[in-house]
Amino acid sequence: MRVLLSTLTLLFLISGLTHLNAKKSTWNWPPKSKAQAVDLSKFTLDENLEISLWAKSPMFYNPTNMAIDPKGRIWIAEGVNYREKLGIRREAGDRIVVLIDTNGDGSADQSKVFWQDPYLESPLGIAVFDNQVVISQPPNIVVLTDVDRNLEFDPEIDKKDILLTGFNGRQHDHSLHSVTSGPDGKWYFNSGNCGAIFTDNSGKTFRMNTNYRGGASEEYFYTPTHELKGAKSDDGYVWSAGFSVRMNPDGTDAEIIGHGYRNSYEQVVSSMGDLFQSDNDDYSSCRNSYVLEYGSAGYYSLDGQHKWQAAKRSGQAIQRAHWRQDNPGTFDTGDVYGAGGPTGVAFYENGALGKKWEGTFLSCEASRNVIFGYHPKPIGATYSLDRFDFVSTTPTPKDLNNESEEEAEKRIHFRPADLDIGPDGAIYVADWYDPGTGGHSTRDESASGAIYRIAPKGFKSDIPSLDLKSVDGSLNALKSPNPAVRYLGFQALKNFGDSALPKVEELLQDKNSYLAARAIWLLPHLGEKGKKKTVELLNSKNRNHRLVAYRSLRRMGFDMSDYASKLASDEDAGIRRDVALSLRSLSFDQSKDTFLDIANQFDGQDKNYVEAIGLGAHGKESQVWEHLKNKLGFQKSPKWSNAFARITWRLGTHKAIPSLKERVQNAELSIEQRKFAIESIAFINHSDAPDALLELGNTIQEEELNDVIVEWMVRQGLTDWGKYDVNTKLKEAGIFDAEAVALVPISTPEPTGKSNLKVGDVMKLKGDPHQGKTTIMRCAMCHEVNGVGVNFGPRLEGWAAKQSKSAVIHAIINPSQGIAHGFGGTEYELKDGNIIHGITEAYGDPAIVLSQGGLSQLIPRAKVKKSSRMKRSLMLSAEQLGLTTQDVADVVAFMKEYN
Repeated sequence: MRVLLSTLTLLFLISGLTHLNAKKSTWNWPPKSKAQAVDLSKFTLDENLEISLWAKSPMFYNPTNMAIDPKGRIWIAEGVNYREKLGIRREAGDRIVVLIDTNGDGSADQSKVFWQDPYLESPLGIAVFDNQVVISQPPNIVVLTDVDRNLEFDPEIDKKDILLTGFNGRQHDHSLHSVTSGPDGKWYFNSGNCGAIFTDNSGKTFRMNTNYRGGASEEYFYTPTHELKGAKSDDGYVWSAGFSVRMNPDGTDAEIIGHGYRNSYEQVVSSMGDLFQSDNDDYSSCRNSYVLEYGSAGYYSLDGQHKWQAAKRSGQAIQRAHWRQDNPGTFDTGDVYGAGGPTGVAFYENGALGKKWEGTFLSCEASRNVIFGYHPKPIGATYSLDRFDFVSTTPTPKDLNNESEEEAEKRIHFRPADLDIGPDGAIYVADWYDPGTGGHSTRDESASGAIYRIAPKGFKSDIPSLDLKSVDGSLNALKSPNPAVRYLGFQALKNFGDSALPKVEELLQDKNSYLAARAIWLLPHLGEKGKKKTVELLNSKNRNHRLVAYRSLRRMGFDMSDYASKLASDEDAGIRRDVALSLRSLSFDQSKDTFLDIANQFDGQDKNYVEAIGLGAHGKESQVWEHLKNKLGFQKSPKWSNAFARITWRLGTHKAIPSLKERVQNAELSIEQRKFAIESIAFINHSDAPDALLELGNTIQEEELNDVIVEWMVRQGLTDWGKYDVNTKLKEAGIFDAEAVALVPISTPEPTGKSNLKVGDVMKLKGDPHQGKTTIMRCAMCHEVNGVGVNFGPRLEGWAAKQSKSAVIHAIINPSQGIAHGFGGTEYELKDGNIIHGITEAYGDPAIVLSQGGLSQLIPRAKVKKSSRMKRSLMLSAEQLGLTTQDVADVVAFMKEYN
């Protein structure tokens, strides 16, 4: 799980996957070490709330994900056999465990093993819908049906079905994650950038493009996603790995609703129908975001062939480059907060915490010992995401003055892996207790885990009984704070049909907008009167009613052309965004005038708005562009508004090239407008585009513009324009010849012998943080330290404060015993005998390789004799850096105190 595979690893780490080849030996299970949990006094949260310990080991161990059923029982997916622990802990396999509070006193007193099997290896997702238990265990999504409902899986009685299969990355954090339910009665899940080739139960195959196959044994990459090379899926679209899926509960009618992630750990769909998620980074750009339907987050190119590094512009901030925020074809990435290890998410809509917390998006951040909170508000075509700490173990100044080092260390063992809202309206948090994060490892030999409950002070849990045999009982289920209970209520009310309509309509008047929205999703399922009522809500004065009604009609598969035309001029940009997205399934003739109304109201700035136009115009970009140009009066390119120039940039049609060339050549336009026209040509994926820039380079006199043309041609020639043989054209034009550039041999020396530095010896010393501030600058050849250095290895800022002292020391002394995901090294053996070690940022011809010291080189394939994945770290060990035991202690003291 990502709580273990944080990208905040102190040093630039890479392992030879020895964890999968560990010598098989039975560990004396259960662990001999005493189970641990964080002292409740170490938590900081709202003054009106309290946190209590609901359960802890040995009732369960190492929770990767959790689910809460209608009776308030908590189901845990365990990851005891995680990575290097596989084969040396439990031979019987990992488990699905059910925790029960039988007497209602606010803590679990019973633990039952539902299923244990060697098949389970650190599954990262669990969901419970009535007696169906859905487990995400690559390569499969497995559905276990507890037929006799005795909370024990018996293969002779119960059912085991493979719902979907084809997901890469068993024992991999960037693989298949949990299934959750939406307000529309659909199931949602996501998967990281390991990729997949899977077929839904309607017979439609999805090919999730990626060139990534690292971080786990090759045997765990079940499908040849690296051979797809931008292949289309059966829905007619090209998708990249790191993706979200919406489908029917039986696995039919699957849709990709977001892609281009690095590793979205979990998603949640609010009752408004908005999808929110967290996403991991390489080292500096973790984020929480609203996912624009069908949109790309930008970690990969749209065809999944190039990571973000290859597209980084000169001088561009990494946090923007990381998610291609300045490029067309990506959605607004939301709150990019830096380095971390995001895990489970939830959306609090109603329940015991009260009105203050209605509409709160919650996101676990394991590496930072915190659960972030947000109150998303519509802002244009996206949502504001202003972050605050909902609960954390970050020390206060008072604590820092009074705590011992040992007490302070225990704070950072809080590693929230997941959270959920119970049917009692309280929030429950699963804690993977560990002194550190990162390096494909777990350092807590007790394998401890804990469940904490967050509720108002003096809270008494009351679990409502579930009655799905009556309309009233089903409506109460729909009102539940718990999404899984709401799902059961939705399905029951849908089955009641017309007879449920009066009660459902009453819910529309609820003061809680989320409860009212749940009713709107049901209306089209309740006969013709229900559909009629939904259509009427498109005229509502309530913005949320109009938005959800439109979404509800879409989800039912109705012809949206008339409804789209109706709301294309809505005063709310978020509604117009959804209208634009819905045009994706309509023909040009059906949608052209609706596009005109939407484009007329574009402010020229809103990224999600113009992206929605582009996504809606997919497959008809040229027609839409011509129509808008003519109807908006922009036949003459110098007269374009900034808004239309931005729409042209996003639509990326080759039909616009002549007009864009005119804008580049027009000296009456500003330099910035002309540069933007060059950029717009650069993002057109057509053979005419590089030829146009070459021609402009031969005619434009301004050196500033010529430099921009060359920069774009070289960058695009290495990625999207590689198929147009741009490098040959640049060479023939005398502009740039990659093969003529002399390559600089650079290799990371291998450590000689076993290290004499010991973690225990450093632990005994008192470090001098002032001396450490100077000593740590030896790391600047690979890391950015205090604003100095290079972005070769992971950023060090803030990492050590969230790790145990021993974990930090271990990372410095033994860099090759762990891995910062995304920093795996490649050795290039050149035909001239030289060697280059580095990170391959773009696989192509030439490849882009970043080496120690921040040296970036283009390595033509013709110069390479052999390339192979390195079996050790690209980071120098402490001894190789000349650090003594005291030096390490000083560096750690500086990082813990000041960093």
